Amino acid sequence: MALFDMSINELRAYRAEFPAPDDFDEFWSKTLAEAREHELDARFEPVDTGLSGVDVFDVTFAGFGGHAVKGWLVLPADTSEPVPAVVEYIGYGGGRGLPHMHLLWASAGFAHFVMDTRGQGSAGWAEGATADPVGSGPAYPGYMTRGIDDPHDYYYRRLYTDAVRAVEAARSHPLVDASRTAAVGVSQGGGVTIAVGGLVPDLAAISPDVPFLCDFPRAVSLTDRMPYREIGSYLKARRADPAHALRTLSYFDGVHFAARGRAPALFSAALEDQTCPPSTVFAAFNAYAGEDKTIEVYDFNDHEGGGPYQQAVQLRWLPGRLRAGRGD
Repeated sequence: MALFDMSINELRAYRAEFPAPDDFDEFWSKTLAEAREHELDARFEPVDTGLSGVDVFDVTFAGFGGHAVKGWLVLPADTSEPVPAVVEYIGYGGGRGLPHMHLLWASAGFAHFVMDTRGQGSAGWAEGATADPVGSGPAYPGYMTRGIDDPHDYYYRRLYTDAVRAVEAARSHPLVDASRTAAVGVSQGGGVTIAVGGLVPDLAAISPDVPFLCDFPRAVSLTDRMPYREIGSYLKARRADPAHALRTLSYFDGVHFAARGRAPALFSAALEDQTCPPSTVFAAFNAYAGEDKTIEVYDFNDHEGGGPYQQAVQLRWLPGRLRAGRGD
């Protein structure tokens, strides 16, 4: 697929023009306060994986509504002092998978906390272990329209809340240095990373890779590729609902969370990406409020983005932010 979106100069200047809801901050403050009424109850059970270079823990903690959320904590073997942590969120349809799928950050000397994604993990590439016990009204198959009639019922309210609680769970482990914690993720995981960056004020860094869940108004009108197409297919049947649905989505848009993020940030975008069009990624990047921000651009890639090349960039960029700690 050749370039289909804006030119690189237009991307660097592009600004999404839709405002955040007037009660955006109040909505999220109340949402997180309600979640924190439940004890975090983070539990770390050692797992024998046969891996000699890491120690692995099967994690359970209380997310949105006090619901049990699973994860993995992978530590460099024989860690005896607190180390910086990387909290990772998973791409659309995937779950936490198996521990040996998550060795990169522990190999670099960091604690690696991988959050499972409620209700997902049956897409054929990474198994999940966390149920979503909350139902919803009529929805198109997938997750993008579950509860879209009301922001309080929307699926991503639960997932973003789980993601904030995952940072709190990671920081509760005695071998994690809570002052040096980063959030990372690809696609859906990248969108969740941006949300966490806007909701957790003291992160050391974030690194959203080809992030999803940004600039919904442009995304749903620009690409016909899933998962954004789920929203268009839903609205095809519910012709009177576009403005109502977009208002719900505005509470979950990465552009608005980016405007509240301050931690050092490393983004990435791919100029042939039809799943997360580059203009939607740049909308979040250009809105990002932190001064220490950079974006890697992959000119001839689709949604695979930089892949291992972006990981190599992260391995050069992130350790300095984590070892220094936020504000040092």
